[in-house]
Amino acid sequence: MYNWGMNILQEFDTISAIATPLGTGGVGVIRISGSESFSIIGKIFSKKNLEAGRIAHGWIVDGEKKVDEVIVLPFKNPHSYTGEDVIEIHCHGGVNVVKNILDLVISNGSRLAERGEFTKRAFMNGKLDLSQAEAVADLIHAKTRNFAMQSAKNLSGVLSEKVAEIKEQIFETLSRIVAGIDFPDDVAEPEYSYLIESFEKSLSEIDSILSCARSSNILRQGIKVAIVGRPNVGKSSLFNSLLNANRAIVTDIAGTTRDVIKETLDLDVAVTLIDTAGIRDSEEVGKVEEIGIEFSKQSADEADLVIFLYDANSGMTKDDEEIYDLVKNKTHLVVANKCDLISGREADKFYISTKTGEGVAQLREQIKTKVCDFSLEDTEYVTNERQVDCLKKCRESLVVALEAARVNELQDLISIDLKSALLYLDEITGEVITDDILNNIFDHFCIGK
Repeated sequence: MYNWGMNILQEFDTISAIATPLGTGGVGVIRISGSESFSIIGKIFSKKNLEAGRIAHGWIVDGEKKVDEVIVLPFKNPHSYTGEDVIEIHCHGGVNVVKNILDLVISNGSRLAERGEFTKRAFMNGKLDLSQAEAVADLIHAKTRNFAMQSAKNLSGVLSEKVAEIKEQIFETLSRIVAGIDFPDDVAEPEYSYLIESFEKSLSEIDSILSCARSSNILRQGIKVAIVGRPNVGKSSLFNSLLNANRAIVTDIAGTTRDVIKETLDLDVAVTLIDTAGIRDSEEVGKVEEIGIEFSKQSADEADLVIFLYDANSGMTKDDEEIYDLVKNKTHLVVANKCDLISGREADKFYISTKTGEGVAQLREQIKTKVCDFSLEDTEYVTNERQVDCLKKCRESLVVALEAARVNELQDLISIDLKSALLYLDEITGEVITDDILNNIFDHFCIGK
C-alpha cells in the first residue's frame, strides 16, 4: 500500500489514470493532473497549442502511428477538479484502446495515480473539504438511487455548511470568554446565562445531525433480508418475485435450494435479499443439504430482517413452529404463501401468492417500513462513522462546558473544552487531520478518481 508520507516529491508528480470502467463501451477517459500535463499531451496529440477551456479534436499518436481519434479537454490551474493543470482524453471505449493511451501518457512523463489521488489533490488544493471528498466516494459507491442523491447533497456542501455554522457559534462564544480573560479592564466576561444558552444551542444543532446517523448507516450499508422456512413453502418463488427475475431454481422437489443465494434489491435502501435452503430434520437430508441448512440458520441469525414463510394451504405445522422459534426474537415478518389455494383468511395474517403475484408489492413496502423506521425525505444530513465519532466527541466537550457553566466554573477552564470541541469539528472538514486518517479515507477510492 502506498504511504502518502513516504516521499514528499511524489505529492507533486504529474499523475494519470483511466477514469472510466475498463470494458467495451462508447467512451473511455484518461485523466492527467500535474504541472507536466500540457507538456505530456503536447508530445502525443496531433493538435498543438491547446487553449484551456476549449475542447480540441484530433488524434493520439505514437510517433508516426495513429493510436485513436479523440477529443481533449484541457483545464488550467486552479480551474480544474484537482486545482492543478488537468488534461482529460476522451477516446473510444475498449480495454486495449484506453490502456494503450495510458501507457503513452506514462512513458511521456507521468506516473500511475494511486487510489483516490485525484480527489486527495482536490482536497489538498482547497477545491473540496474532507467531508465533500468523502461524499465523492459515497456517490461513486452508492448502491441505490436515493443514497446517490443524498451523497450529492454532501458534495454540494450541506454538511460542511452546517458544521461551519456550529463552529462559528462556538468560536463566537470562545472569543468573548478569551476577551474577558485577556482584557478584564476593558471587556466583561460573558454572563453564565449567555454561555448556557449558547452551549445548548450548539448541542441542539449537533444532535440534529447525529439524529440522522442511523439512517445514514442504513442508506450506505443497506440491510440484509433472509427468507426462511421449511422446504416447498415457496421461498425461492418469493425470492424471484421480489426481484422480478428468475434468479433461483424453483421445483416441487424438497431441498432444491442447497446453498445461500443473494441478490441486491433497490427499495430506496439497498436490500441484500437472501434465499435460503429449506430447514428440516437433518436425518432426512444428505450431507450437502445439511450444510445448506446450517447456512440458512446462520443467514437468519445475521440478517437485519427475517421473512418467515409458511404454506397457507397447510397452515402452521409443528415443523413451521420449530423454525419460527429460531427467528421470533429477531426483527421479522410472518408471511403466508399460496393464498390462492385457500378460501378463508385470518385478519391478523399477511398473505401472498407467488403464483399470482398477490401481496408481493405490499410485502416490498412492509420490508422497507419494518427496517427503515425513518423518512428518507427527512434524512437531511448523511454522515459516516468517522464524522459521527468527531461529532460525538465534540458533543462530549460541549456537555462538560455546559455543566461547568451551570455551576459558574472559571471561564478560562470552560474555554479549554470549547477549544477541544472546535478541534473535533475541524477534523470533519479537514482543517485538522492526520496522515493515517487521510490514508484510510482515500484508500477506499477507486484508481482514477
